Amino acid sequence: MILDPLLPWPVVWAALALVLLAVILAAWRGLSGWWLRGLAGLALLAALLNPSLQEEERDPLTDIVVAVVDESASQRIGDRAEQAAAALARLEAEVATRPNTELRVARVGDAEGDGGSLVMGALAEAMAQEPQGRIAGVVMITDGRIHDVPSAPQLPAPLHTLLTGHQDDWDRRLVVKNAPAFGILDEELTLTIRIEDQGEAPTVDTVPLTIAVDGGAPMKFDVPVNEDMELPLVLPHGGMNVLQFETPESEGELTNRNNAAVVQINGVRDRLRVLLVSGEPHAGERTWRNLLKSDASVDLVHFTILRPPEKQDGVPVEELSLIAFPTYELFVEKLEDFDLVIFDRYRRQGILPNEYLQNVADYVTRGGAVLVAGGPEYASAESVYRSPLGDVLPGAPTARLIEEGFVPRLSELGQRHPVTEGLEDLAPQPTAEDGTPGWGRWFRQIDVTPSPDATSIMEGPENRPLLLLQRVGEGRAALLATDQSWLWDRGYEGGGPQLELLRRLAHWLMKEPELEEEALWVEPAGQTMRIIRRTLGEEVPPLTITGPDGTETVVELQQISPGRFELQWEAPEIGLYKLTDGEESTVIALGPTAPREFEQTIATGELLTPVVEPTNGGVLRIEDGLPTLRDVREGRPASGRGWIGITPREAYLTADIRILPLLPAWAFLLLSALLILGAWVREGRR
Repeated sequence: MILDPLLPWPVVWAALALVLLAVILAAWRGLSGWWLRGLAGLALLAALLNPSLQEEERDPLTDIVVAVVDESASQRIGDRAEQAAAALARLEAEVATRPNTELRVARVGDAEGDGGSLVMGALAEAMAQEPQGRIAGVVMITDGRIHDVPSAPQLPAPLHTLLTGHQDDWDRRLVVKNAPAFGILDEELTLTIRIEDQGEAPTVDTVPLTIAVDGGAPMKFDVPVNEDMELPLVLPHGGMNVLQFETPESEGELTNRNNAAVVQINGVRDRLRVLLVSGEPHAGERTWRNLLKSDASVDLVHFTILRPPEKQDGVPVEELSLIAFPTYELFVEKLEDFDLVIFDRYRRQGILPNEYLQNVADYVTRGGAVLVAGGPEYASAESVYRSPLGDVLPGAPTARLIEEGFVPRLSELGQRHPVTEGLEDLAPQPTAEDGTPGWGRWFRQIDVTPSPDATSIMEGPENRPLLLLQRVGEGRAALLATDQSWLWDRGYEGGGPQLELLRRLAHWLMKEPELEEEALWVEPAGQTMRIIRRTLGEEVPPLTITGPDGTETVVELQQISPGRFELQWEAPEIGLYKLTDGEESTVIALGPTAPREFEQTIATGELLTPVVEPTNGGVLRIEDGLPTLRDVREGRPASGRGWIGITPREAYLTADIRILPLLPAWAFLLLSALLILGAWVREGRR
């Protein structure tokens, strides 16, 4: 019943006050019909209130059960996906047999990046699309490894968790702690690694661990389980060092996705120690010195031989201000401390005995580096090549001296070699029509014959070798068959990229990885790989990419410049990828090596219990049997052995509303008149 007053409410309240006043006055005067008068007043007031009856035509609405299915990476371990599918099928069948009940299914995969399983966010989104008054229950099918539990929405109905996985599951995980971003070469740094077992793991004391650097041969160790172990490490080279740690998959463990880790440590040299020996003063000597002193990380030891032993000018020795050349200290005691030895226009003149030069040759063979910048003396009988050092030099002089203007050119291999690749783009002038780079000219070259293992990357007149490189044992050697590179530094005829050329040359000699002729590396950006392959060859073989799940993908790289091949490849997921073309190989981790989904892999309901219990729901393992569905009253326990409950909502939709007066107006008037008449009759008889 509803009220629709014919007069404003203040008037109705005033009328009620008058009726009460009249009734009280009649009772005070002792009129026996006072109560009939009161009823007559109420009848008139009821007429003013206009009471009506409301009839609704209702269409019942179905109850809604929301099911959230976790399809993140951890749900693809073992038979969890099959368990989840069977649980969903059983739930669909149970709901299908119930009247006025519907099932809404929301599926959630891996979050963007390494966000993990954001199941609660998916649940909140699914509930936002449904009327809260119709939600009778919520069922989550998951392994319980959810990473947004604090974001759980308010639930109007019981929440149940059907847990995948098995009670006796176990897994092994490799963790690398406190890995530095960079390390100083030749100084020891410490990594902390830990291999931990989760779940019902078998009892073992140690497990094997392999460590590989830059995809090389792995080193094998036995390490304890569930203990932190400190690993001392000395970086083998400058630049990026890629360290791969891996423990083999054991029988029965859930997954090997967290059995490996990759650490990238940038190797930096504390100080670069360079020994520069100038055979005689010349215009280009200061260029070498300025180049090496411009780098604050370079410790330069420079000696210029101003007074050879054969010089006889009558000056008393006690009046000479020149210091003695510490040949023994430099070439015997301290030679191994230098990263690079440069001979600039040095000639054999008795200062360095053959034994010392033999020490330099041995130093190169053991991993050192030597650079010879030769002038006319290199073509003479006093050439340093005609000493034990000649065994490691990449070019033998022919005694011919070419003195004419020429513009240096890159050889065919030089256009591909990392030392000279792209140098033509740094020319101060446009390239000529015949392909000559827009560099300034040089005016002298020593004719040399390359050794069988040498690589010629720059050429001069008659295509004669101008810059030669060679690997010797563990070390490297280079020969610049001219003493006129300083003309580029002085800007003669526009100059040229002397600084960049000599910088690259020195870094190649010191084995910087970014200047290796044959190299494969990856530059990641999110889940996109920029794969780069450098080679001196004309083509590269197909590349095989092995994903975190063991899937192999074969791709072809496209040549973008001489000796440089690239490919942009979108990875399907984060994790550890291995790349190889049969000749070169590398590893790269997109995001963490073991994503968040694989940090903890044992299925558990502990994380969800604080959310489930307030709703009177339950956590049931699927391996114990698929539950049936029951109706429970609101506030009652909604789960038990082998069953879960939902709360019927009995929601409806009003299709039509009819409003009928309780009595017609004349009936109220007749009723009030009869009551007034009755009061008059009763009082008259008295």
